[in-house]
Amino acid sequence: MATEIITTTPNSEIVSTRIVKAPRELVYRAWTEPEHLKKWWGPAGFTNTFNEFDFRVGGKWNFIMHGPDKGNYTNECEFIKIEKPSLVAWKRYSKPLFQVLATFEDISEEETKVVFKMLFSSIEECNKLKPFIVDKNEENFDRLETELKAMAL
Repeated sequence: MATEIITTTPNSEIVSTRIVKAPRELVYRAWTEPEHLKKWWGPAGFTNTFNEFDFRVGGKWNFIMHGPDKGNYTNECEFIKIEKPSLVAWKRYSKPLFQVLATFEDISEEETKVVFKMLFSSIEECNKLKPFIVDKNEENFDRLETELKAMAL
């Protein structure tokens, strides 16, 4: 049975939103096709090695984020909800522990609103990451926009 998306309050969430200049189907592909996702996932300067990407509810996503200066960060996740082309959610099994809920909403034929929510089981866990993760999520969105432009060519 799939894991449920946890119920949170605004104090136990980190929410980043951006309107991108790309149709929703293209945005969804950038989030769900590993050949695109590995090019943009993570803050500026990071690269990724995907070891497993089984895109289905209950499927595993295991990867290593390689920092620009030092450090390799193992990520073990499980997809917990998928609604094409509007929603992808996963649960992290590596620390820090949280769930991700990404939604994609049509603004127009050529614009999509992306809402990226990090859901934590406690305010304390959320507050540990909040001071620096908001800016890093913006870097992630910048990289997404670069990949969307490349995909549209």
